[in-house]
Amino acid sequence: MTTSTRGRTGRSLLLTSGLALALAAVAVPFYWLAVGATHSSQELFSSPPPLLPGGHLAENLATLQETAHFGRVVLNSLGIATVYTLLAGTVCTLAGYGFATYRFRGRDTLFGLLMLGLVVPAQITLVPLFRMMADLHWLGTYQAVIAPNLALPFGIFLMRQSMAALPKELLDSGRMDGCGELRLFWRVALPPMRPALAALAIFLFLYQWNDFVWPLIVLRDDLTFTIPVALASLQGLDETDYGAILAGTSIAAVPMAVVFLLLQRHFVSGLLAGAVKE
Repeated sequence: MTTSTRGRTGRSLLLTSGLALALAAVAVPFYWLAVGATHSSQELFSSPPPLLPGGHLAENLATLQETAHFGRVVLNSLGIATVYTLLAGTVCTLAGYGFATYRFRGRDTLFGLLMLGLVVPAQITLVPLFRMMADLHWLGTYQAVIAPNLALPFGIFLMRQSMAALPKELLDSGRMDGCGELRLFWRVALPPMRPALAALAIFLFLYQWNDFVWPLIVLRDDLTFTIPVALASLQGLDETDYGAILAGTSIAAVPMAVVFLLLQRHFVSGLLAGAVKE
């Protein structure tokens, strides 16, 4: 075996070992989550901790349904996250298209002000948004959860950078063929953006699915709770059923995994599509 062959073998072994460690670091918490969902709280805190599935999954699921109306909660989260993804995706895509393709006075200044939203802590806007929702009499409603973050700065930035890669000649030729602006957007600009749209959809869905603080503030009835809020409500001052919480968390992880697996082939290419220079 030559020196170069040994070097390639060593690098390959090192790379494989690193990937195996990274896979273990990601997989072990999910395995423990799934195992913990099948045990009671007493078993989870036993010594040594359980490493194999137990027999309390049905009991934990029943506790979830009885104490948190978890079936209704899952439907709430799915409905809110789906509607938010569709509406916010539409807003971000249209705004990104406008910033990328139209020239108007103050465009760059307006875009720069919008990007300040990426560095401003979300906690600063909680009180003003709460007052707005109260004035609109939206407290305790689903629209109070969905509406405030429809124009998400990162989503607009992602779509603007992706739309900037569209050849100007392509849009001009569509206009010369008699396309109106909405038809031009729908027929010409949107189809090449499928990877970016997939990346945006994943980001928006996970953003809303995992959101905790804002739904906690505006939702009042436990029948309208989302999954993070419902799981937090299971934590008591004297006693907490960690088996039920882990069961609920396991269920909450399933839609996120499904969405990512369905759109994963577009995800990386969609993010890289924003790496263009004007």
